[in-house]
Amino acid sequence: MDTAKTFKPRTILLWRKIASHPDAQRILDLFPSSQVQLIEHQRMPPLSNTSPGQVLLEGKRTLMIGEASSFVGHFDGRLGTNLRCRPYYKLVPLSNGCPYYCTYCYLAFIYRKYAPYIKVNINYDTMFRQIRKVMADSSGKICFNMGEMLDSLALDHITNLTTMLIPFFSDFSNAYLMLLTKSNNINNLLALKPNQQTVVSWSLNPSEIITRLEQGTASLNQRIEAAKTCQNHGYRTRFRIDPGILYTNWRSGYSDLIQKALTVTEPENITIGMLRLLPGHLGLTVNAYGQCANMFCNCGLVKGASDGKLRYPPAKRIEFYRFLTDVIRSFNKKVPISLCRESTEVCDVFKNCCEFTKCNCIS
Repeated sequence: MDTAKTFKPRTILLWRKIASHPDAQRILDLFPSSQVQLIEHQRMPPLSNTSPGQVLLEGKRTLMIGEASSFVGHFDGRLGTNLRCRPYYKLVPLSNGCPYYCTYCYLAFIYRKYAPYIKVNINYDTMFRQIRKVMADSSGKICFNMGEMLDSLALDHITNLTTMLIPFFSDFSNAYLMLLTKSNNINNLLALKPNQQTVVSWSLNPSEIITRLEQGTASLNQRIEAAKTCQNHGYRTRFRIDPGILYTNWRSGYSDLIQKALTVTEPENITIGMLRLLPGHLGLTVNAYGQCANMFCNCGLVKGASDGKLRYPPAKRIEFYRFLTDVIRSFNKKVPISLCRESTEVCDVFKNCCEFTKCNCIS
């Protein structure tokens, strides 16, 4: 069940500078029972006597309404000497996390010290101005990924961001909006006219992984049904099977996922990736989630990647990718398949069956 649709913050932190802003008041009116605190500063470190795990969990029920100085960040594709990725722009109107409880989420580790809340940045005029500037300064196609630092749709019924962004991008031929989600919160999308400048991508995992490690998100069937509905409405759709996780019945689980997805949809590409964690993430996730996080601690992740993250050994990753590409091809012979943030040695194994210029985050 997609719990984001019933999201109710316990606490709302309202930056005093924008307290009278119409959009701030609109959001406050949605949650009359929430405790509202006027704050003088947007950066609020957690209490020193609170464990990092408790901070993480409490932050998922704390909403800050404020502003951002920067909405657009450029990722140059560089992850070190032995990893492959492609450049794109990150679009971040929401920051610090989301209401879902994905055990492996890297944002939890990145924001663990200074961001115990979900932040809505409502100075949208700045956002649109920065997007236009990037477009004006660029000559080729540009992808604005709104799924790297947040779930694009989980809180869309609160922010209404898609109702502003999708029509905005329809006016440009060289810029694309990438929405990546684990939600089936698509009512705003269905009320809009789709365009070729908007791509909606669903992050997929087997039902067992969703139940155990992606708590609060839409079920596998709900995500696939949402993708089917959006595709029928006219949206470009993609799938990202990431992070792939090796568990007892992983072959059966991923086969079932692919069969369910590809018998009712025709995505324009599928990107596959595997679990990768910063070393310090293990302690944080066990502290926050307890038993359900223990599967990460003894699953054989190893060092060696130039981005400093722990991964399954290359042989295990190759086995996983080979299995998934074979199953995908049994249902769809033509859909482009790519690998996400993989090493050169692994990518070279799949150079004849993957199209690395057609991956999730680029147009």
